[in-house]
Amino acid sequence: DARMKIAGLIHADKASEIVLTSGATESNNIAIQGIARQLKKQGKTHLITSAIEHKAVLDVMAELGNNGFEITYLKPNIDGLLSVDELKENIKNTTGLISIMHANNEIGVINPIDEIGQIASKNGIYFHCDAAQTFGKLPINVKKMNIHLLSISGHKIYGPKGIGALYVSKFSPEVSLQPIIFGGGQENGLRSGTLSV
Repeated sequence: DARMKIAGLIHADKASEIVLTSGATESNNIAIQGIARQLKKQGKTHLITSAIEHKAVLDVMAELGNNGFEITYLKPNIDGLLSVDELKENIKNTTGLISIMHANNEIGVINPIDEIGQIASKNGIYFHCDAAQTFGKLPINVKKMNIHLLSISGHKIYGPKGIGALYVSKFSPEVSLQPIIFGGGQENGLRSGTLSV
């Protein structure tokens, strides 16, 4: 039931595209690290993010930067907004992932996710979005926004702490992630550990 409700809120095709996690931090880690391992095999070692992402994204990117990935950090303008044109200019043949948050957790600015998703889709690049601040508050349609991976957290909508979810697209395109936690095989082998009921 929980998966179906989450899938419905973000307009995912199926409840099976929802992976239950401990929160957005873990969801961000599974999404970015999990796809980076796949991308490296394809020679897609360039990742794009923003300089004012949540630490749960920035720290993962920094770690990948220390392990053979090239990371581009887009700088926002004085109002905290990202330039879509700058994003386009930084795309390379080796770009495999764009990770941009829906709304910034400190200044509240809302990023142009629709446009970013279109750019990613047009260039065959996976798009990850940290929507911890907007899930349940702003409309999210992962299909129309061309979002392939979406991180959310329960406590941001007055749920208990320690509960979250990760949307992983299974249809056009199907996103294949490598697990970063092993032991038990829960959540279709992507996130081992007993679920918090």
